[in-house]
Parts: sequence; structure tokens; C-alpha cells
Amino acid sequence: MSKQVRLGIIGLGQQGGAYATFISKGMVPNMVIGAISDPNPDKKALAAEAYPDVPFFDDYLAMMDSGEVDAVVTCVPHFLHPQMGIEALERNLHVLVEKPAGVYTKQVRALNEFAATKPELTFAIMFNQRNNPLYQRLKEIVDNGEIGGIRRTNWIITNWWRPQGYYDSSEWRATWGGEGGGVLVNQAPHQLDLLQWICGVPKSVYSKVAYGFRRDIAVEDEVTAVLDYGDGATGVFVTATHDLVGTDRFEILGEQGKIVVENSKTATITRLTKPERELSEGMDVEDVRKLFMGELDMAELAVTEVIEFESAWGEQHSGVLENFAANILDGTPLLAPGSDGIQGVRLANAIHLSSWKGTEVPLDFDEADYLAELDRRIKDEGKWSVEL
Repeated sequence: MSKQVRLGIIGLGQQGGAYATFISKGMVPNMVIGAISDPNPDKKALAAEAYPDVPFFDDYLAMMDSGEVDAVVTCVPHFLHPQMGIEALERNLHVLVEKPAGVYTKQVRALNEFAATKPELTFAIMFNQRNNPLYQRLKEIVDNGEIGGIRRTNWIITNWWRPQGYYDSSEWRATWGGEGGGVLVNQAPHQLDLLQWICGVPKSVYSKVAYGFRRDIAVEDEVTAVLDYGDGATGVFVTATHDLVGTDRFEILGEQGKIVVENSKTATITRLTKPERELSEGMDVEDVRKLFMGELDMAELAVTEVIEFESAWGEQHSGVLENFAANILDGTPLLAPGSDGIQGVRLANAIHLSSWKGTEVPLDFDEADYLAELDRRIKDEGKWSVEL
């Protein structure tokens, strides 16, 4: 193989078009566009104008079989990611799946298991936020134990307001059969991934979810989920698409400190001089008096640091593409292994199932139970024929 990976882009929509732009502008130096596939004839004309030297295919399987590509990226509706990933791996092509890895864990597990039989091939997922230096630094802080064991997490992420026209723009959007869900599978997968990547996988979840709450859609546009990590540690995850003002605030409370992230840009890290329980038990009545009177020197208890990183346009996505190619070319470790994609799908499935059942759901829930509930909703829509 040459020093550049020939990428086949499946789907020249918003994401596929962005990746083609990044590569053509030289933002991914170890990658070239090998070919593009899309069944839409309008996309063929667009590709011919923008990328005249790039082969175009109406059929993605024909592109996979053409010999023009070393790897593919799946910029298609969520249900198709696992199927296309397996089809590419069967043809000994490297695979970068878009988020989410799929709609339900059973199909994503099938992809992971097949990928495991092809260890010589690179299998990754487009979790571009893992390439955000802010979140990389926060993961280091948590992994190094700098704030101690996690006791609570809170993430309010409601800053992706979507008007009704957005949902009306495509028949498949915001449907059970076309998209597989709403905000949990469209906007929030990156946060569902980061939450578990940094803080660990919860043991169970209890949720209150509103479907078509403030929009004329069948799927969820408002979610509140309570997470149980075990040993008394809990979390709250709130997301919505109808908050015009919007909030992005992520808090991680540890036994020896706290992290507060605002707008995925600025993080305030407070490190306690000792674990909180030790500080509490070491205070006498005079210390309590000083605390209540505002006379206690907080500098003796904690040190605060503020970190902020700028992220240039396209840098996070193009960085994942570059990392994907580097893994293919020289074995550079992946930022986001494809097998990690099941974690966010599993948490989204558990949140849905908890709301449908009205009860707390373990993360090792019965997949057949989830699929039966999802299938019923797809059939009720009467628009889609989906093999679950």
C-alpha cells in the first residue's frame, strides 16, 4: 500500500461531503478520496463537478469491489452502519463507521464479532470528540486519579435546537424505522460516548423520556436519565432539541476534587489537598465557625486550575480520519476503536427501554425485549420494513 489510504465515501450527504472537503483541501495528508458512492443521481452531478477525477458509483458494493479503495466510511442512515461495515470487512477493506455504530446492540455486536475475525483490518468509529484536546486532558485527569474516585456525574446537553423544518426535511428523519430514535441516536451519541469513555460504564439507568414533546415527531426530543454506577455513585444525563437557549455543562464530582466543563470548551478543575472525607473529619468546632463566617482559607483545602482549548474548523473530524489512516499504514493506536461503538448504543437502548417499561433497566438488559418494543413502534409507523 502507498503512503496514502484511498478512502471510499459511502453517501455524499452532509457528513460524506464534509469528509470529501477535508481530504480534498489537504487536511488529511495520509488519505485521498479513492471513490464516492451514492444512489442519488443529483449527488453524481455534484461529485463530477467537485471531484472530477474521483470514480463515482451508484452502488456501494460495486465501489467496494472496484479495487479503487482501501477503506470505506459509512455516511448513511444508522440502521445501515453494521451491515455495510460487515460487507466491507468481508472484502478485506478497512472500515470507519459513522456514529452511532447502529441502532440496537444486537446488530452492533454482530459487527464487532465479525471485525474480531479480521484483526489484520482497521475497524474504527467517528467519535471525533475523542480528538478534542479538552476531553483528552479530562480523561487523563480522571484516569490518573487526580480527583479521586467518581461519586457523581451531571451532563446537561441541550444546545442543539432543531426547528420543525429540520424534521420535515427528510422522510426518514426522526422516525423509528428510518432513524431508530431521536436526540439519543442523532445528536447525543458523542456525549453518551464521552461520558462512558471518561467516567466508566454505568450498571443501570432509570429514565423519563418525552416522545414528540415539543415537535411533531414520533421519537424522543426530551430525555432525563439517572445513572447508577454502583457503590453509591450516580449520574444524571439531560438532553433535548427544543431548548432555543441551550446549555452544555458537564460536571464530574470525585472524592478528591471536581471538574466543571462549560460549552465543551473551558474546564475548571478543583483538586482537594486531601480526600473530602478526611478534610471533613479533620475539622473541629473552630474550623466550622470559620467556615460559616467565611474566614476559612480555602487555599488550604483546594487548588483550582482552568484549562481551555481552541479547536479549528474540521480539526476534530479530520484528525480522526488521519488517525484511521495512520493505523492502517503504520499501526498508530486508534483514537476510537470501532468496538467501542456498542457502549453508546447500549446506553441509548437502555434509556429507551427504561422509559417504555417505566422501570430501572440494567445495562445488560434483554436484547429481545428491546427489539420487540422497537419493532412494535416501527410497525405502528407503517412506513418502514426493517429486519431486526
